[in-house]
Amino acid sequence: MAKWIPQHEAPEPLEGPVVATITGGTIVWFVLFLVQLPFYGWFRDHGHLWWLWTCLAGGGLGLIGIWYVRKRDAAIKRARSASAD
Repeated sequence: MAKWIPQHEAPEPLEGPVVATITGGTIVWFVLFLVQLPFYGWFRDHGHLWWLWTCLAGGGLGLIGIWYVRKRDAAIKRARSASAD
């Protein structure tokens, strides 16, 4: 079997509003957690309590993601200003 060789170069990655996207996703995880919280007993009784904790974990990891992408954006801006000078 022949090895696959790409015919053209890969396109540049798209840069979008990364901080806003991560922040929006984090808010969604926390809202899902808060919406499910009143049904804690039902989730516990039916063995679905992990749904609740998954939403909380998603929100917590989202906070780490917000911190990370803000640092990344700051580093990109510093690099651009340094290369412009």
